[in-house]
Amino acid sequence: MSLPGTMPENMTAIEISAPGGPEVLRPVTRPVPVPGHGEILIRVKAAGVNRPDCLQRAGSYAPPPGASDLPGLECAGEVAAIGPGVSGVGVGDAVCALLPGGGYAEYAVTPAAHALPVPEGYTWEQAAALCETFFTVWTNMVERGGLKAGESFLVHGGSSGIGTTAIQLASALGARVFTTAGSAEKCAACRDLGAEIAVNYREADYVEVLREATGGRGVDLILDMVGGDYLPRNVKLLADDGRLVQIAFLSGPKVELNFAQVMMRRLTITGSTLRPRSVEAKAEIAASLRARVWPLLASGRIAPVMDHSFPLEQAAEAHARMEGSGHVGKIVLTLG
Repeated sequence: MSLPGTMPENMTAIEISAPGGPEVLRPVTRPVPVPGHGEILIRVKAAGVNRPDCLQRAGSYAPPPGASDLPGLECAGEVAAIGPGVSGVGVGDAVCALLPGGGYAEYAVTPAAHALPVPEGYTWEQAAALCETFFTVWTNMVERGGLKAGESFLVHGGSSGIGTTAIQLASALGARVFTTAGSAEKCAACRDLGAEIAVNYREADYVEVLREATGGRGVDLILDMVGGDYLPRNVKLLADDGRLVQIAFLSGPKVELNFAQVMMRRLTITGSTLRPRSVEAKAEIAASLRARVWPLLASGRIAPVMDHSFPLEQAAEAHARMEGSGHVGKIVLTLG
């Protein structure tokens, strides 16, 4: 399709000029993308900043085939145009959306089935902070991890966007929630969100603390983004028939592990990454979120924890803040 006559031909975007540190992010002029079959064009008001953006910038997380080379996996804004075959959403609608890439720009394209309505009363910044973390947490914690009410749950990195989302959602689902974080202030923030115990991993062994807290039984489900030497420690902490779901490897993907424990105690180790999944799979996650999680957001039972907002042109500063690990919650970029 062609864009409406009032649509500009070009837009400002943030490009990765070369693999490297935050300084390689630079503003450029790009053509406004055209939505294809089943897609919508969003006039971006705010875009979330996530760890995968930093990995892509560093050259270690290439976009999947066909995706924009621009960083940015989530945004919020107004539908500016729709492609053929789209129903249920119209021009002017306020949406937040999971993106295949391209969120650091004035306009972004995504499958219409990956967009959700902005919850009532939410700012653009809050709405832009929803999709990447909620899609990730829901599919890994609930669909893959099978968390049920009454079970015990540990999420590492509790002060991150993933962590603050998982703590709230697990608590809302009736689980007993534990987490780890790197300072007393971050641990306090996690407890305020619903974590029963927040272990400062710089000062205590989370395995010992949480085995004691569970009367030696261990934890039913662990959501981990650290990897490295956390993997055998997580296995040690799991209860019989427990599950470990791996979603990232901040400390590396390779480690030696004694699988005898996995066999003897009937443990499950699994994991996933969101970005390479099919359009249809992501659409199914969006439908589940709309039915099960969006009512919790609308009621105020859960909400994104906001850390800091930066103008689009300060994307490098936003990445520096994320990689400095001083943030609690979500970092977003704002556009006019």
